[in-house]
Amino acid sequence: MSSLFGSNPQTASDMQKQKEQLKLQVQQELAVASAQQLINKITENCFAKCVTRPSTSLGSSEERCLTQCMTLYMAAFDQTSKSYVARISRERSSQVPSNAL
Repeated sequence: MSSLFGSNPQTASDMQKQKEQLKLQVQQELAVASAQQLINKITENCFAKCVTRPSTSLGSSEERCLTQCMTLYMAAFDQTSKSYVARISRERSSQVPSNAL
């Protein structure tokens, strides 16, 4: 008798591997979505700040403004991300049960 997913039942190890692969795939998709959202937000905010009179081309001052705005936005995002990751790491390390050591 064959099951819906093939003739051999999956072992617990196989199921755990599939679960980990799915988890990794979801994390990667979330990272891509977050990056797209960041780029959209940078574009929206910097455009609103730097391009006061839209036309068919950018002036040199608008280009400089956009470059500087995007650079600062990315630096702020990078610093915020590093601080967040450090905080999460500290919180995780402080939650290690004493009997696990």
